[in-house]
Amino acid sequence: MVFLDFEKPLEDLFEELSKLQKIQEKKEVDVSEPIREMEQKIKNTRKEIYSNLNGWQKVQVSRHPERPYTLYYIEQICKTFIELHGDRNIRDDKAMVGGLGIIDNQSVVIIGHQKGINTKMRQYRNFGMANPEGYRKALRLMKLAERFGFPVITFIDTPGAYHGPEAEERGQAEAIARNLFEMARLRVPILCYVIGEGASGGALGIGLGDKVFMLENTWYTVISPESCSSILWRSWDYKQQAAEALKLTAEHMLEFGLIDDIVKEPLGGAHADPETMAKTLKKHIKKELAEIMDEKPETRIKKRINKYTKMGQFKKGTPA
Repeated sequence: MVFLDFEKPLEDLFEELSKLQKIQEKKEVDVSEPIREMEQKIKNTRKEIYSNLNGWQKVQVSRHPERPYTLYYIEQICKTFIELHGDRNIRDDKAMVGGLGIIDNQSVVIIGHQKGINTKMRQYRNFGMANPEGYRKALRLMKLAERFGFPVITFIDTPGAYHGPEAEERGQAEAIARNLFEMARLRVPILCYVIGEGASGGALGIGLGDKVFMLENTWYTVISPESCSSILWRSWDYKQQAAEALKLTAEHMLEFGLIDDIVKEPLGGAHADPETMAKTLKKHIKKELAEIMDEKPETRIKKRINKYTKMGQFKKGTPA
């Protein structure tokens, strides 16, 4: 079990619980009551910690190494899933996964960033930072969904699109811009979920939909707190201040009208109880799909465009 720096009180309590459980296993003495008391204390402490998280702490939770990623949710949500590969142009981008799935009796196309569950797999998945071919693969799958009338579900979890020179040479900005253009007018429903990190154009490349949701302990903004700190203060040391200034939490995004709802996580974050989180997510997806599936494509597209047109604020000035 991995503990974040602000979870130090929990780490100490879990150590005490482990000691009690070892005594219980040896059956030397009955410690069932102290175990129950310690478990309740852990629950109360966790509730106290997670009810007062600041922006930077939520960023940390969203990056927790035990947090479930796209492929875990797909495995738990879909009774059948066939992954599809390649952009039919350059190669298959391992940072972006997608394919055909069945959620109960509903066929869907699911696309999402995949970070990898250990060091070797994170390198293989490029830490969830997709290249242009990843976004082109995503678009190919969206067009496939449109052809067969399947709704599209996207899972966003990336520190940003890959920024290497080879990605720029292959048209990173154009690939993301093309996805935004095509997603705005896709005829089938699109539901987008931020399940971890939602940074910059890397997130937007699969993030334009009829409805956009964020899990409770995730973030969504134009730049990561570390990068923001390095630009403004020439150092990463101010990442906590940057996180607060960016107002990147799910609560802020809902307040600004940039997302449609927040999906509650289990106490302690999605990593504390991945199975419950997957069940909650599946229930939410089914509910939202049921509400928008019967809309006419023309109506759906008009609503989608109006939704994004209304975002942001501007003032009309009088010419000097």
